[in-house]
Amino acid sequence: MSKVSIDDIFNIKSVSSPLTVPNTDRVTYLVTQTVEDKDTYYSYLHNYDGRGSLQLTYKNESISGVNHSNDGTMTLFTAPDDTGKSQVFILRHAGGEREQLTFEEDGVFGAQFSHDDLSVYYHVSSPLQKKEETKDDKDQKPEAAVITRMKYKSDGGPGPYGVFPEKYTAVKSVNIKSKETETVLSGEENYTLHDVFEGGFIYATDQSDQPDFNFAQTLYMRKGEADTLVKNDASFIKAVMSPDQNNILMTMMTRKYKNATHPHIEIYDVNTTDSIDVTTKLDKPVGGLVVQDTQQNAASNSADWISNTEYVFLVSEFGSVNLYRGDVEGSIRPLLRGEHNIFGMTADQTAAYLTISTHVSPSELYKFDLETEVLTQLTEENHDYVSHKNLVKPEAIEFSSFDDTVIHGWFMKPAGYETGQDYPLITNIHGGPHALYANTYFHEMQILAAAGYAVLFVNPRGSHSYSQEFVDAVRGDYGNGDYKDIMAAVDFITEKYDWLDTDNLGVTGGSYGGFMTNWIVGHTNRFKAAVTQRSISNWISFRGVSDIGYYFTDWQILAGLDDIDKLWHHSPLKYAKNVETPLLILHGEEDIRCPIEQGEQLFIELKSRGKETEFVRFPKSSHELSRSGKPSLRMQRLSHIVRWFDQYLTQN
Repeated sequence: MSKVSIDDIFNIKSVSSPLTVPNTDRVTYLVTQTVEDKDTYYSYLHNYDGRGSLQLTYKNESISGVNHSNDGTMTLFTAPDDTGKSQVFILRHAGGEREQLTFEEDGVFGAQFSHDDLSVYYHVSSPLQKKEETKDDKDQKPEAAVITRMKYKSDGGPGPYGVFPEKYTAVKSVNIKSKETETVLSGEENYTLHDVFEGGFIYATDQSDQPDFNFAQTLYMRKGEADTLVKNDASFIKAVMSPDQNNILMTMMTRKYKNATHPHIEIYDVNTTDSIDVTTKLDKPVGGLVVQDTQQNAASNSADWISNTEYVFLVSEFGSVNLYRGDVEGSIRPLLRGEHNIFGMTADQTAAYLTISTHVSPSELYKFDLETEVLTQLTEENHDYVSHKNLVKPEAIEFSSFDDTVIHGWFMKPAGYETGQDYPLITNIHGGPHALYANTYFHEMQILAAAGYAVLFVNPRGSHSYSQEFVDAVRGDYGNGDYKDIMAAVDFITEKYDWLDTDNLGVTGGSYGGFMTNWIVGHTNRFKAAVTQRSISNWISFRGVSDIGYYFTDWQILAGLDDIDKLWHHSPLKYAKNVETPLLILHGEEDIRCPIEQGEQLFIELKSRGKETEFVRFPKSSHELSRSGKPSLRMQRLSHIVRWFDQYLTQN
């Protein structure tokens, strides 16, 4: 068996986005491949019918948003048209070529069939004011953007530097036969259509008198011409009507703990207009917020009805994403627990179909029989890869931190570990901070292990899949309890294994993990080398330049510019004078979430003080570089990380 290599990204397939086909025994799913010569990703629609799998689409493109008609005879998906705009296409199961259904100038997203399958609803986000067209593009002159809103840019946004023109999301419908379109919901607010049922639909709106500071929605049910308020002051991840139209299954997130709040499920009784909170008693979040780097094009689905009164849903707990069952009375119980990450789910009356990843399996499609509760693997898309690579299965660890808080994580021995040798250790820190490392395949970790490093990755306070108190504990305390948790992890593992070379420790992380890497090297010289990725160094400037900065600092640091001392206290840049650890700074030039000026400030300050540092800038790269960036740049990123650690950590 060969060691994992950086270019293995071209051999790993992402099996994702399962969806049952109504009135059949079939389920569709996507297989996404990383394509080297085109430096991009292609995804293909597949079908499993109980006997085997059949590929349905062959065009080299990236498709998403798959949905099926209620009678099971048609499938829609969104894909680029000839101009590169995302449009709705229909595939008829009886045969024939795909049919383009929408022709929207600015593209579409979030499409679904009407209840009678005669039309399709979809979302558009169009500028309120259109530019005047000129006869020739070369005649167009630069035009200034007039900004009146604080929410005017987004990481990975369509415009230069993520800036987009003022626009609102509307809902439209198109008749499948006549191609006539109709605007269903529109205005100076953003509409989200959640579900369509016979005689009506469920939708949400973010209408507010203070749109810049509105981070919640109001959910409505429309029957005929009448709207009924279902729930307000929450973010609605999913809301779907039961088959008998008596209850609405809602996955939602309040703002009690700002963005640290656990997503939970509530059931709304259509007849009594009462709702019950079903899952908060678990003290675990519904859904998955797992950090990973190979599961592309994965449509999330938190919950599905399996009858008029029962449903299945996903829960993140102790580093796994598991399957649960619930009913409209509020009863819940686990169905499938294990050391795995269920990152895709769909269900009907008989089975749940799941896309699952483990530490040593990138992803495959499985069937969980709801009667027998037996799990069966249906695909082997990554069989050859897994069979021919020396994948390291991590050891789960638990230890007590400085205040007796129990911290959970994983430890990987180097690939090809030999007794009697000493090995350097790299600690890898996740972003968020409200995300989680999990029982899932992580290519970056396997690369470090293949390069001869032991790897430590844990979920410090602030991470999801644990209690609400645990995930909230980091807010206002960045660089204190979380930092001590990570250092306690290093203490724990180096005391457990005497073959770890404590003179050759490395540390790395991205986003919040980049912040923590910066913080660590400013507060201890224990590490011999560090790599900070898409990081934060200065909360004062971050507040004004990040697409989320103006509220993120309030929510997470619990300070604004009226408390500049607190912002500066929690800024790694303040402690640059203390840095003695050689630091490699990696940053995407089009990162709007953690803008590149954060890396620039740190580099210039360290360089001006004669510190050992390098700055690597990745063109055409947003905050998502490590997950869905250009494959060639993803490979360069991993090469730089390994290069830096190889340069400074002694290998035996």
